[in-house]
Amino acid sequence: MDSFARLPEECISAILSLTSPMDTSRFSIISHAFKSATDSDNVWETFLPPDYQQIISTSVSPVVYATKKHLYFTLFHSPILLHGGNISFSLDRRSGKKCYMLGARELLLSWGGCWSWTSHPHSRFSEVAKLKCPGWIHIRGMIKTQMLSSNTAYAAYLVFSLAGRFNGLESSRTIVRFVDPQTENSMIKTVESSEKLESEGTGKIAQVRGDGWMEIEMGTFYNGQEDNRAVEAWLIEINNPGGKSGLIVEGIEFRPVRGRKEREKYRKE
Repeated sequence: MDSFARLPEECISAILSLTSPMDTSRFSIISHAFKSATDSDNVWETFLPPDYQQIISTSVSPVVYATKKHLYFTLFHSPILLHGGNISFSLDRRSGKKCYMLGARELLLSWGGCWSWTSHPHSRFSEVAKLKCPGWIHIRGMIKTQMLSSNTAYAAYLVFSLAGRFNGLESSRTIVRFVDPQTENSMIKTVESSEKLESEGTGKIAQVRGDGWMEIEMGTFYNGQEDNRAVEAWLIEINNPGGKSGLIVEGIEFRPVRGRKEREKYRKE
């Protein structure tokens, strides 16, 4: 006999809401009682961000869904475009935390004359930035902490690709820091590191993403409960101003840190 069948569905829903989206999906195979509860709007409402309705209302295209579970899986499978199509929003598959990517048009690209704007068949955005002539490369993305999930460790990633022929893009420096959203003066925490855009040498290595782009971690930070600041991520000084070509920038993505050790590190700080 299915022992869970004795429990009211409201009790099962309450139990599931205290787990995770992935665990809830697995519980659907335990019993018929759990199968019914795992499809409940009440359960999946708890996994969606508190302001999800406000977020999807700003999508450039209507977000169509039949149930809250359907909406949840839609948002982690297919990022939606916001703010005129220059910012994308999605959910982290495991935790349901917010993920944002600032498209190239939302970034500060120093020495603008060194960049051209073009479409890309694999980009979620209408335009990407392509390095067209040598120059210092300074790329900055900034996001308000209130847009992100609270009490969550985040990492910033530069999302890019390389043209068939590229040169001078072996290494870079990155900075991730909190800033005052009014004055943009740096506050509290600065993280600097030496990165690698290729596999040679030491440092962090660029990874190939599931969407065909490459990414490299720029730094990490912890978004607390009452944060009302902004976070900026910089990539600066790739070697020298001469002899660089072939870099294509899609954007900078802010998404939750998944590693348990990394999350625990920020909880203790």
